[in-house]
Amino acid sequence: MGKRAGGRLSGPKCIAIVGPFASGKTTLLEAILARTGAIPRQNPVSSGNTVGDHSPEARSHAMSVEATVATTEFMGESLTFVDCPGSVEFAFEAEPVLAACDLAVVVAEADEKKIPALQLIMRRLDELGVPRILFLNKIDKTTIPVRDALKMLQPASSTPLLLRQIPLRKDGIVIGSIDLALERAYIYREYAESEVTEIPGDEKARELEARFSMLETLADHDDVLMEQLLEEIEPPLDEVFDDLAADLRGGSVTPVLIGTAEKANGVLRLLKAIRHDAPDVTVTRARLGLSDGAATVAQVMKTIHTPHGGKLSVARILAGQLADGAELWLSDGTSAKVSGLYRLLGKEQTKVPSAREGETVALGKLDSVRTGDTLTSAKGGMAPLASFAKPQPVFSIALRPKERKDEVKLSAAMQRMGEEDPSLSFHHDQESAETILSGHGEMHLRVIIERLEGRNQIPIESHAPAVPYRETIRKSVSQRGRHKKQSGGHGQFGDVLLDIKPLPRGSGFEFTDTITGGVVPKQYIPSVEAGARDFLKCGPLGFPVVDVAVNLADGSYHTVDSSDMAFQMAAKLAMKEGLAACSPVLLEPIMKVQIFTPSDATAKITGLVPQRRGQILGYDARPGWPGWDVVEATMPQAEIGDLIVELRSATAGVATYVATFDHMAELTGRIADEVLNAHGKAA
Repeated sequence: MGKRAGGRLSGPKCIAIVGPFASGKTTLLEAILARTGAIPRQNPVSSGNTVGDHSPEARSHAMSVEATVATTEFMGESLTFVDCPGSVEFAFEAEPVLAACDLAVVVAEADEKKIPALQLIMRRLDELGVPRILFLNKIDKTTIPVRDALKMLQPASSTPLLLRQIPLRKDGIVIGSIDLALERAYIYREYAESEVTEIPGDEKARELEARFSMLETLADHDDVLMEQLLEEIEPPLDEVFDDLAADLRGGSVTPVLIGTAEKANGVLRLLKAIRHDAPDVTVTRARLGLSDGAATVAQVMKTIHTPHGGKLSVARILAGQLADGAELWLSDGTSAKVSGLYRLLGKEQTKVPSAREGETVALGKLDSVRTGDTLTSAKGGMAPLASFAKPQPVFSIALRPKERKDEVKLSAAMQRMGEEDPSLSFHHDQESAETILSGHGEMHLRVIIERLEGRNQIPIESHAPAVPYRETIRKSVSQRGRHKKQSGGHGQFGDVLLDIKPLPRGSGFEFTDTITGGVVPKQYIPSVEAGARDFLKCGPLGFPVVDVAVNLADGSYHTVDSSDMAFQMAAKLAMKEGLAACSPVLLEPIMKVQIFTPSDATAKITGLVPQRRGQILGYDARPGWPGWDVVEATMPQAEIGDLIVELRSATAGVATYVATFDHMAELTGRIADEVLNAHGKAA
């Protein structure tokens, strides 16, 4: 365990801003852009005039609903920041961004309720191997000591939270910070650079103790520093900074900086830490398994459909150079030509002639390119550098345009929406004849509807999707069906006797015949089966019939008038009268549900399940997730439609579930009557 190199890596960098909902990410981006001169002043989110949250949907809901890309310059270096939504409903926006970025700035606050959400984010960064700095925001409103705040947040992080600054207080109010590496004090000034000053005498002991704690953690990975501490030798400042950078890039610590983004306090120190400590694109290439080579390689982080400029593919140039008009190859061997290169500042686009390694730019009109694609100048393409497992949807609606003339327009709009947000699912259900839109929460789909109506001018009607109820029978009967029709010339004649009986749940449909003596000729027996099957599509209760056995026991025929059609009709008549006499009963689908929840909310969840006619099968600690449980239950599909709304409400927005079909179960009583009444009205 020796010393590791940690000097500054120059060149364009890409930084994701992530963190729990309402932790101040968009405010931090605004403060960064104002401090670096990309915008003239810092606007509060409430003004509706920030670079982030620029869409009408984000502003109307006062929350980020998509990733916002903004490139700026700081001390001669290009930095692209990508502000990612904090709500778990829009979490997939961050996936392709994190794959190609160099560093994540995790914005958090000292709020115990947000620790599970923070844990979700930190865990994903661990899985992707993305280094991170934690920016402890709203330090002016933090009432507990900063080290107590870190102890509270530490369970969310698999790596040690390394405090690099401590707050400077006067009369209980935070007036600045003390940098533990530089051993300097900074007095905050709103929207301006802090004033550098000496560390007050009464703060010196606290600073020395906090600094020693920081150096001790760094010494875990540096034998030279460990010896210096043991021998009480003051380590050189440049070595301390090199250790901070090396440990950040190596993922062995999560440095913690403090500030208040709303007042732009602590933003300059954060920018300097990013400039000096953050990895660059060469480190990110290695993380993605991309070896050095002559080809240009770009990773697509986001897709945007603009009102006038068409489709833009936001991409990080991982290797080589890229010029307007360049031909790039996809992994499937097809090629596409770049038509326009743009630097982004929120919704603003600035055309540029070319982009160099490390830069993040938007590529124009690559119609066949999707979010997550890896593009290269090497003919024939290359294997994708990153893959994204789309999480199972947890909320669905059936939707249709209010006017039929908009159906084709809706289909095209949904295709564009799916390109912008790959976590959406959109399909037509043949049985219910409904178009189903599925996503990751009520707000997620509400935003999609707002985009369809606002951006695409398609008025939408929506409702809960139909539950695929079935019906079956409880009794057996033998029923004759006779179809006889004479209308001049050849008539129609078919006569069958069917034995109809119930089968065990899940058996489906069985057809047999015990015909003797040729009373029904063999060529007509398949027609009898076809007629019986056809009637099962809609039984006496109005739903498809399952778990039924039909035996053709007897019948008769006419040498001239019998036909395939006549025997089909006879079978349908027998089924119609027979099934009605078999005590038909409604069946509803029962799902096996796994609910993932923070442990402190498990009792709430286990209380919620029976209220939705569910049955708890058990619960246990979630493997590999400290402080989380998994609750297993069965629950009717009809009760799962808005389950996620209640789960999220009970868990500060972080619980989720996975549901799979388990079995069909009889549904009787008041609820069955309500289902049948509603179905009758709809029909």
